[in-house]
Amino acid sequence: MSDLEAILNWWRIDARISTSGQPGEAELAMIAAAGVRWGINLGLHSHEKALPDEAGSVARLGMTYVHIPVDFRNPLEEDFDMFCAALAACGKDKVHVHCIMNYRVSAFFYRFRRDVLGMDEALARAEMERIWRPDAVWSAFAGLR
Repeated sequence: MSDLEAILNWWRIDARISTSGQPGEAELAMIAAAGVRWGINLGLHSHEKALPDEAGSVARLGMTYVHIPVDFRNPLEEDFDMFCAALAACGKDKVHVHCIMNYRVSAFFYRFRRDVLGMDEALARAEMERIWRPDAVWSAFAGLR
């Protein structure tokens, strides 16, 4: 999959997983053309920058859509559990995970990489902080050390 750095806060985690802020319709098409088969959205459909029918757009592009609406002011453990389950469901397929700014996603991947994959905490944190430095709510949620 080629990098699509024109997308807001684009971040390639590995050859299979990419993340970003909210992609537009044309950007979703580029993501699908790059071989992505799953789209996971952690943003809220009610946000002003959200697409009007992202589920339909993703389906028309031949990808599977998973929506986990994470309240930015109150992320829950259940949200993280659903995120982990969604990643597992993707198997070895290419997946793109986004929210509005890639803040939720980067914090979720920090936790996932540290706690599930056993990545070094300092490395996982440094990669998350390329996108943003979490506030108190997200620091507590992510268990920043």
